Amino acid sequence: MPTDCSTDDGQALGETEAEDLLRGICFKTGPPRKVGVELEWLVHDLRDPARPVPTGRLGAAFRSLRELPLESALTFEPGGQLELSSRPASSLMECIASASADLDAVRPVLRRAGLALAGYGQDPWRSPDRFLREPRYDAMETYLDRIGTAGRAMMRTTASVQVCLDAGYEEPGPLGYGRRWQLAHLLGAVLVAAFAHSPMRDGRETGWRSTRQAMWTRLDPARTTAPPPGREPRAAWAAHALDAPVMCVRAEEGPWHVPDGLTFREWIRSGLPRPPVRADLDYHLSTLFPPARPRGHLELRMIDAQPGEDGWIVPLAVTTALFDDPEAAETVYRTVKSLAETAGALPAPGNLLWVNAARYGLGDPELHLAAISCFATALEALPRVGATPAVRAAVAAFNDRYVLPGRCPADDVRAPVTGKELLT
Repeated sequence: MPTDCSTDDGQALGETEAEDLLRGICFKTGPPRKVGVELEWLVHDLRDPARPVPTGRLGAAFRSLRELPLESALTFEPGGQLELSSRPASSLMECIASASADLDAVRPVLRRAGLALAGYGQDPWRSPDRFLREPRYDAMETYLDRIGTAGRAMMRTTASVQVCLDAGYEEPGPLGYGRRWQLAHLLGAVLVAAFAHSPMRDGRETGWRSTRQAMWTRLDPARTTAPPPGREPRAAWAAHALDAPVMCVRAEEGPWHVPDGLTFREWIRSGLPRPPVRADLDYHLSTLFPPARPRGHLELRMIDAQPGEDGWIVPLAVTTALFDDPEAAETVYRTVKSLAETAGALPAPGNLLWVNAARYGLGDPELHLAAISCFATALEALPRVGATPAVRAAVAAFNDRYVLPGRCPADDVRAPVTGKELLT
C-alpha cells in the first residue's frame, strides 16, 4: 500500500477526473492469465502460543527476514502478523511453487528466534499490543475506534488467504469481468463457509465459525462492504469509492488528520483541509476493505488463514479453478446464482447469505449443497488448469474431510486452546 505523504505531487483532483480514473483503473480487462496469493500469518512463541511476544523480539526476527532473497513481497501488519504477497504468476503451479519456496525460507529463521507461524483467521489466544507505530496506523486506529472495538481487533489479530485473479474479458460470458464480479460476491460466501477457521477469541468460542468475517460486518459499512448489487461494476465501484469516508489526510510531518464523516467526493468539492491530488485517491482506495476489491485485477479477501503449513494451497487452487477454467466458471455460476435470493438487496458481507456463512460455515444447508457442487466442479477443473496430482489430492482430502460431511476447519478447534501442536 502506498505510504508517500507528499502533498505537492500533482494538481488538485476534480470530481469528473476522479470518476474517470476510478472507472479506468478498477477493472483492467483481458484474458485471465495471472494468479497471485497474499498469505497473512499470525506469529507466536514457538512453545507457548498464548504467551505475549515482546515487540523487540518480533522486530529483531523480522529484520532477519528482510535479509532473505524472497520472490514475494514481505510486509507486516499492525499486530505483528506476517504477510507474503506473491508476484503475479503465469499459472497456478508457478504461484504455489514461488510462495512455498518463500515460506520454506522464512520458517527456519523464525524458528531460530523461537517463533512460529500460525494459520488462523482470528488469533484464538490473545490480543497483542500494536507492533507497528506509524502515522498510517495511528490514524486508522483513531478512525476505527470511533465505531467500536472490532477495528483494533481486525488490525491486530486477524489473518487471511487472499487470492488475486485477473479481472477477465471485457465481453460478456463466463470469463467476462461482469460475471466474475458477480461470482465473487456469491461464490465468496461459499468460500467463507468452506474455509472458516476462526471460531475463537481470547481463549473462548465466539459462536461464529469465522469470527474474522463476523468482525468485518461490525466495521464501518461504507468502507468494508461491496457496492450494491445489480449495477454496472465500473460505475458502482467509482460511486462507492467516492462516497466512502476519508480515513485520513496524510501529512509530511506530525500526526495525520482524521476527519469525521468526510467522503472523498465531499473532500474534492470542499478542498478542505487541502485539495486532494491523485496520490490521495490512490491512498484512499488502499483504505477500502470490501470482500472483493477491484485493483485492476480482483483481490478476493474473504478466506480465513488455513491450518497447517500448506493449508493455504487448497483455497488458492479451488478458487483459481472455479474462476479461470471456462467450463468450471459456467458450471459454478449456475450453482451459486440461486444464492442471490438469500443474499437479497444488501451488499456483502452484511447480507444474510454472508452472515450465515460466517456463523454456521457449512452447517448451513444451502451453503453446504452449494459447496459440494463447487468442490466437485473444482476437482474436475484442476487438471485443466495444470494442478499437479499432489495439489489435486490435497483438494480431494479437504473435500472428504470437510465439504462432504458439512464441516469446516473451525470445527476442529475447540476451547481451551493450548499447546504448540496448533502452530505450523
